[in-house]
Order: sequence, then C-alpha cells, then structure tokens
Amino acid sequence: MNIKQLEYFIAVAEELHFGRAAERLGIAQPPLSRQIKQTEDELGALLFVRGRNAITLTQAGERLYERGRFILRELQDVKREIRRIGQGAEGRLRVGFVGSSTFGILPNILKSFRANYPDVSLSLLPMNNAQLQKTLIRREIDVGFARPALKDPEILSKKLGEEDLILAAPDTLEASGKSTIDLKMIADQNFILYPEYPRPSYADFVLDRCKEQALEIPKRVFTMDLQTALSLVTVGEGVCIVPASVGNATRNGLRYFDISPPLGRTEVSLNYRVDEQGIHVHNFVSIAQRVARRTI
Repeated sequence: MNIKQLEYFIAVAEELHFGRAAERLGIAQPPLSRQIKQTEDELGALLFVRGRNAITLTQAGERLYERGRFILRELQDVKREIRRIGQGAEGRLRVGFVGSSTFGILPNILKSFRANYPDVSLSLLPMNNAQLQKTLIRREIDVGFARPALKDPEILSKKLGEEDLILAAPDTLEASGKSTIDLKMIADQNFILYPEYPRPSYADFVLDRCKEQALEIPKRVFTMDLQTALSLVTVGEGVCIVPASVGNATRNGLRYFDISPPLGRTEVSLNYRVDEQGIHVHNFVSIAQRVARRTI
C-alpha cells in the first residue's frame, strides 16, 4: 500500500460514500473503487462493509483509519519540517569564534540572526584562528569569526570591520592621568601575547606591528587566549595589546590606553567554505554583512 492508496482510503472512510470521496479527491468513482479493492487485496483484509444504501468500516478498516490518519499527519509534519530546513527557517548552525569578537560585532550579529530565524539552533564554539581554519576545512563548523582573516584556498573570508589596537594595562600603571601611552615608555614591562600556539597567530600579528615601528619587545609572556591574558594583566603580570572593542567592557584591575603613535588596526572577518551551499550559512553571512554595514 502506498501513500496515494492510503489517502484514497482515508477519504472514503471519512465520507463513507464513494461518490463524495471521489469528488473530494478530484477523480472519477470507478478508479477510486478499484484502488480501494486493490488495497484490500494487498492487505488481505476487508476494509468496508458495502451495503445497498451505505458503507461502514470493518474492524480492520477502523484500525487502518486510526493508524492511517496518524501516518498522514506525520508525513505532513515531515514535509513541513524538511521544507523549513530547506528554507533555512529550522535546523542548526555551528559558529566558531575568536574570543575578542565577543566584545565587538559578534553579539549583535547573533541577536539579529536569532530574531530572524528563532527556530535555528546555534552552536557557539570558542577557538583560535588555527582551530577555526582546521574545523572549517573538516566541516566541523559552518562559519568562523577570525582575527585576522583566514588565508586558505578552501575558505572565503568576508571582512566585517576594522578597529584600532589599544593597550590593556593594570590599573596600577603610572601614566600621569593620560589616556594615551607611548609603548616605548613601557618597554620594560612584560608583554602578554596570545595564543601561545599554534603559530602564526594574533600574537604574531601584534609582534609584526611592533616590528614595523622598530619597537623591541624583549619580555614576552605567552598564554592561550584573551581572557587568560586579561586576567594576567589584572594581577600585574604585564600589559597586553588588544582590539579597541575589548576596552568597551569594564573590568576591575584594568585600564585601557590609546597607543601613540598608533600601532595599527585589526580586522574581524567572517569565514566559511568556498563550496558551502547551505542556506543557513548564506542567511547568516547576509545578516552579518547587514549588521556590519550598520555598525560602520
């Protein structure tokens, strides 16, 4: 018995009249009668008692009607669910991100995506650039917020914005009340860099900017991530060069300084596979770019 036969049976069972059921289905009565007879033969059970003036369901027919309605409802639910997933309205999206992106544009993008697609489940996975690149290529995540952009022939990178580099320092640092600092004046401090590995990474990006300005960094302390780096700064272990958006979040024990002369700018990018065809990813990228344009 196929789905069409089941639909025909349900129509007759609900109308208890072959003529009305045929009209409801948009077919002639003789083919409908033949389909019902074929279904009974295939199942080896009489489904209707055919009287002169009326038909009624047999016990087998009643059970098939009960189970058949459930099957058709489930089928409709499956069709609707698959259609919504195909349209990007349901399903899941796995988002990797570097820690510093949570201080900037990432929260607004997530809020906007959830507002537009509330039934899509978001998996949020913090990781560094090297991990983002590896997991994107392995298809273990769908999109990744990186700093700086990922460089790989298998990955597309969309720039979302740029921001200045600033200095995170312990609140005990003497700066004579100034909000701007020359890094050469604090060259004796430990410079906390992240991540420690794998390299190259954001740490190398910072070191390259320093090298461009002939700034020597003799005392280097490497740690694994931004949050650990900031924790080390708060207890006086050194200073850390961070994106400007990090300075938007106050934290006890920390002060933020603009750098003079400017050390440079850092960009945050949204990355995904070149061969990505999933509607969820393309919806997410579209919203991310729209939010980025409003932010600039």
